[in-house]
Amino acid sequence: MCRIGLAVLLLAISGLASAVERVVSLAPSLSEIVVELGSADLLVGVLDAGDRPAELKDLPSVGRYGQLDMERLLSLKPDLLLLWPGSVGPAQREQLKRLNIPTYVADPHNLEQLTTQIEAIALQLGRPERGVSLASNLRQRLDSLRQHYRRDEPLRVFYQVWDRPLYTVGGGQIISDALQVCGARNVFADLALPAPQVSVEAVLQRNPEVILAGDQAQLEAWKAWPQVAAVAQGRLRMVTDKGLERPSGQMIEATARLCQVIAPDR
Repeated sequence: MCRIGLAVLLLAISGLASAVERVVSLAPSLSEIVVELGSADLLVGVLDAGDRPAELKDLPSVGRYGQLDMERLLSLKPDLLLLWPGSVGPAQREQLKRLNIPTYVADPHNLEQLTTQIEAIALQLGRPERGVSLASNLRQRLDSLRQHYRRDEPLRVFYQVWDRPLYTVGGGQIISDALQVCGARNVFADLALPAPQVSVEAVLQRNPEVILAGDQAQLEAWKAWPQVAAVAQGRLRMVTDKGLERPSGQMIEATARLCQVIAPDR
């Protein structure tokens, strides 16, 4: 179905969606999406991890990553839960299932899935037109970035998450898709795990043309291997943007900033 057809369908069935009034978000990225949809008024509780959007600063907390306060959650009487699977442990996810509270599970692996899930969350909130509008704007921005940074031969990029031990992102992780938007290719895109541990030898073998890390000391350490293309070409670059770690609408502009880091010449 084309995007316009999807928009029409969402609007047509909006009257069939049950109106929700009390939403609990179980991931910061999902809380952020609700705010981006102009629907913070529906939230009655959030799971905490880092700073909150200003609109949510006074909302009750239902715990932190992996430490859901079930009693507090139930006291809020939610009629919709927004869940990212990684934010709640397996045992508590089973508990949530037994409560029979309507739940929307979001776990996007690429940016197109993210925009589709934003539309779906808006529908769950009973405000589909807001999701259609926001997703359309985000898709246009993504198309513009892809065209601007497109390369006939993508740059080989190693995205370093941590150094001891050495971790990166796999091909199913949404950051890997953000690299593609920037005209780059994750050198470990063939690995299925979202955050696989790799060896220095494996990085050397794949010979990245750009190495990205969140810490200057981690980048400096790669200078011990001058044969790596990224070192030889002086493409050791800092990425400190935490927006890449939160798959909400703001991640599209975080991707734009990533593109500028990878290819400042563009």
